[in-house]
Amino acid sequence: MIKSIKSVFNNKNIRKKIIATLLLVLVYKFLSLIPVYGVDTSWLADALDTNKWLSFFSALMWGWLSNFSIILMGLSPYINALIIIQLLGVIVPKIGDLQKEGEQWQKKITKMTRWLTLPLAFVQSYGMILLMNSLTGTTLIDTSDTKTILMAMTIITAGTIFLMWLWEVMTEVWIWNGISIIITAWVLAAVPSTVLNHITSSNYWLLAALIVATLIIIYIIIKFTEWNRRIPVIYTRTGREEKSYFPIRINQAGMIPIIFAVSLITFPSILWQIMSKSSWSVSEIGKFMTNMFDMSNPSWLFIVLYFLLVVWFSFFYVSITFNTDNVSESIQKRWGYIPWIRPWLETSAYLSKVSNHLNLFGWSFLALIAVLPYIMGKMMWWQTVDFIISGAGLIIIVSVVLDIYRKIDSELKMYDYSRYN
Repeated sequence: MIKSIKSVFNNKNIRKKIIATLLLVLVYKFLSLIPVYGVDTSWLADALDTNKWLSFFSALMWGWLSNFSIILMGLSPYINALIIIQLLGVIVPKIGDLQKEGEQWQKKITKMTRWLTLPLAFVQSYGMILLMNSLTGTTLIDTSDTKTILMAMTIITAGTIFLMWLWEVMTEVWIWNGISIIITAWVLAAVPSTVLNHITSSNYWLLAALIVATLIIIYIIIKFTEWNRRIPVIYTRTGREEKSYFPIRINQAGMIPIIFAVSLITFPSILWQIMSKSSWSVSEIGKFMTNMFDMSNPSWLFIVLYFLLVVWFSFFYVSITFNTDNVSESIQKRWGYIPWIRPWLETSAYLSKVSNHLNLFGWSFLALIAVLPYIMGKMMWWQTVDFIISGAGLIIIVSVVLDIYRKIDSELKMYDYSRYN
């Protein structure tokens, strides 16, 4: 372990990337401390402590609400734009064709996503301001003053666009996705305060139990993430049969389904809160749905919906990223075949079937881990348990750390190869 760490920091190229990434994370942290102009945040910390719904919503939004900062929406508008573009790829054939093309066409998809993020961020900023006013019961920003509300919306939108630019820079200087690094940094940053809360409350036995439970869950997630099924493939192009394997991971989507599900499930919360302040008939519906989607005390409907969203997004993402037709064609072009399976269409159907089975099994289990804190909260109704890291946070951290490890290991091997050959 120590030898591996030394080899990482002895590599000048990787060391520069790590330092540059940490500096960019500090920039992100600095942005999260800058409040929106004209908002009095002196009492917001107390409101987060007393208002469980507000504190839970802040945690669900990766903590960017805590200071009413200029990046309070985080990358939620971009993620929503990405979801919309991906869905349009299924509905609109032209966009779907672009998603299947090479790098140049993918750049067009990225450009479309960026442009869509701008109006989504502007509209969502207004909904977020209304929601915060509603949750706190105080006029943080006067929505009746056109100049004030437009200035606040512009600042919040600019913060999201700047954060989007920051993660793109982070992606360029690092060897992994900037969104993942930013979200992982926030999840880990919340751990010391949670541990300190247990210590100050003298909940030593509960803290020890939570640490052990967290380590066990991390171990289980690692096993699930790394486990794969090896499909035997026989190649005959050399004149003799050569047996190989095509691995299909049980967790092909990484932490993307969790991020998508969290981003999407916040929309009903904003909508219900706005509806609850409307006319009587609409407000009654809004209040009923607010109680159903109360994140401080989520209903079973909320838990089931969250679970299903995670599983559905895993299938949706894998269906886009894992093209079994291309894999089947590649195997056939290399004079390969899967035993007892006909080439081309049957091979594609077989790989799709195996992938779907693995995905259903793997992500159903991981989705269960994501909703586990809510289930335990419902079962332990007499006591509030402040988990060290949420189930979704653990899945994100494990997925990102393992992917970073694989990327670094691959780069180190390339460095050693170029050095000695």
